[in-house]
Amino acid sequence: MFLRKNYNKKTGRTYLQIVHGYRDKDGKSKSKTIKSIGYLDDLEKIYDDPIAHFKQTAKQMENERLENDEIVIKIKANSRINKEDKNRKNFGHVVFNKVYHELQLDRFFNNKQRHEKFKYDSNSIMKVLLFARLLYPCSKKKTVEIKDRFFDKADFTLDDTYSCLKHFNKIEKEAQQFIHERIVDQYDRNTDLIYYDVTNYYFEIDQSDEFRKKGACKSNSSNPIVQMGLAVDTQGIPISYQLFEGNTHDSQTLMPILNTIKNQFQTNRIIVVADKGLNSGDNIAFNTVLGDGYIYSQSVRGASEDLKKYVLDDNGYRWIDKDKDFKIKSRITPTTINVTVGKYANGKNKKKKVAIDQKQVIFYSRKYAVRSKKKREEALVKAIDLIANPAKYTKATSYGAAAYVANIDFDKETGEFKDTGKMLFLDEEKIKQEELLDGYYAIVTSEFNESDERIVELYHGLWKIEESFKVTKSTLDARPVYLTLKEHINAHFFICFISLVIARLVEIRLKNKYTIEKILDSLRSVSCSHMDTNHYLFDYADEVTDDINGAFNLDIGQKVMTLKEIKNIFANVKKR
Repeated sequence: MFLRKNYNKKTGRTYLQIVHGYRDKDGKSKSKTIKSIGYLDDLEKIYDDPIAHFKQTAKQMENERLENDEIVIKIKANSRINKEDKNRKNFGHVVFNKVYHELQLDRFFNNKQRHEKFKYDSNSIMKVLLFARLLYPCSKKKTVEIKDRFFDKADFTLDDTYSCLKHFNKIEKEAQQFIHERIVDQYDRNTDLIYYDVTNYYFEIDQSDEFRKKGACKSNSSNPIVQMGLAVDTQGIPISYQLFEGNTHDSQTLMPILNTIKNQFQTNRIIVVADKGLNSGDNIAFNTVLGDGYIYSQSVRGASEDLKKYVLDDNGYRWIDKDKDFKIKSRITPTTINVTVGKYANGKNKKKKVAIDQKQVIFYSRKYAVRSKKKREEALVKAIDLIANPAKYTKATSYGAAAYVANIDFDKETGEFKDTGKMLFLDEEKIKQEELLDGYYAIVTSEFNESDERIVELYHGLWKIEESFKVTKSTLDARPVYLTLKEHINAHFFICFISLVIARLVEIRLKNKYTIEKILDSLRSVSCSHMDTNHYLFDYADEVTDDINGAFNLDIGQKVMTLKEIKNIFANVKKR
């Protein structure tokens, strides 16, 4: 508070007021009259030095205000909301802001913009796109509309955003490497073992183009898709991603990403852990030639007769627990793999059989057996209906059931049921063979010196990447995708990639006590409303924010803060 002297030129008189100075929500200087004192000439009749006296009074009132730590907010009973005001703001994104600056992403994006001709702030746009993806996932158009929910000033248009997506697409590989180097320094990342998997994302379009093509969609959508290969480390932090055309087979995606990781990230020997979709002769040969290793799952039901015989032979199994719910055995055996050595004139791959030694780890789980039986029973109910009403099914909608129906056929182009005149019936022999193999699982590996239990343990770590895909698709709403241009699409997934990195780092800093979904829900709720003068009223805190305060040296939980206090917090999280 301070003493204000208002001089009136017409009357020649000076009027004194005690005023409280503050900054409004836009950072502009404002003031509010706390006490009207009177005209200076009248006060001189009472006080020897009224200016000095009331300056001291103002100072004393300010000290009392600070000591009492009490804020009185007056609102007129008939006040109405101004629809143009953005009174509600999110404060929870301060946590993501802190991680963003710890990773020095602001420095990276600002440096990459220096030699560009565009005028918008790419760092500011990236931050808004990230915070919105984490807390309010929506379209790029909607993101521009809600950008004022965040305290960082962001002045850009939708056209700026689309233009910036092209810029992000151009620098995403450098950004992946930059982020990797920061995580190695700050989180002791070890890439001796990585988890790799492939998923796909569908688009709301009917016709394919050169990039978005129809393929085996994991969501059983018939729309065109793109494939995404993703590698994560043992902490579940994403290392690298790459997009592929929708009709690319899963197994064809591993080598390009491994090449990037090996060459660009300067890693040592890598052991790749992946599901059976990546288990191909080419990938095994690639791992071996580079001096790397692999741990792949192996289909038991689709395996050779020799492997099936070994699986069902009780000799060699060791029961791991006293309740006999889990048993395991292994062998190192000569194996033949098919490796691509060129192409024929018609463009098809030319294969060569190569003999290698391979360790096969077989384990049986009673829980897995029960789950397999239940899943098959559900599929058989659908298979029976498929036999009775084949015309109401397509290749996509009959997924899981058609495998048990003999003579079923679908049109390759439309996916519709194709009536060949042959009788449809349940394949009883196939069902019988599957029952024998319920509960058995096979893993093949190059790591001969690792124990069987350790191989199974490492393989089970694949849940980390499966969960990453789940978070990206559901919590971050990465799909469906409405963008058209390839560079825009890649930039969209680049933003999702960084969002997932930041979310995972927050999860790790909280000692994996909460799921990413729970963390985002809490931080989405940490919002505030602009009240009288420059004060913001907060209304949410929970156990997550309590732990965040300790892990990130923040103070989420104050009921009221001034704009200056809020800005100071955001300024502090940017310091390195």
